[in-house]
Amino acid sequence: MGGNSGRKSKRRSTASFAACVLVNSVVFLAAAGSAAGEPQPRFGSGPVLPVRGGYDAATRALFTQAARGNPRAQARLGFMYEYGRGVPQNYVTAVRWYQAAAEQGDASGQYFLGMMFEKGHGVPQSDTLAYMWLNLATSHAEPRVRDYFAHIRDAVANKLSPAQMGDAQWLALSFTPKNAP
Repeated sequence: MGGNSGRKSKRRSTASFAACVLVNSVVFLAAAGSAAGEPQPRFGSGPVLPVRGGYDAATRALFTQAARGNPRAQARLGFMYEYGRGVPQNYVTAVRWYQAAAEQGDASGQYFLGMMFEKGHGVPQSDTLAYMWLNLATSHAEPRVRDYFAHIRDAVANKLSPAQMGDAQWLALSFTPKNAP
């Protein structure tokens, strides 16, 4: 009996965090404004694909902010691509946006990039790199999500050998964020 309550609690906390991320993304997108007729910026080698539903104006605003180097916008755009929210689902593009945010020290970008490495979505699967990014995310996270990030980081740590853990910690220690615009 007692073992199930712990699992239920973990499921609830994971579900509530995921819901929180989704709600924050939706609130941000709903609040974002956009100049009418503003062209969508290019990312990578081609133009941004058309979006679906009511995300059009908010997505354009988000693209503009992300292209200008705003790490929060970059992380949110990565989330949209990871889950196909308003844009076609594309893990490789999600990783690019997460990495742009993560390299500037954005905890959300670091967390989501770590999860992409842990799952092998859009990048080769690497528990070492997953731990590195999750460790950085934990250290940069706001108090309300820090424990959750630490829980996920520690779960990935359980899969690492001592040598891999040393490598991951060295990578995290050596990390220097790029200057945000």
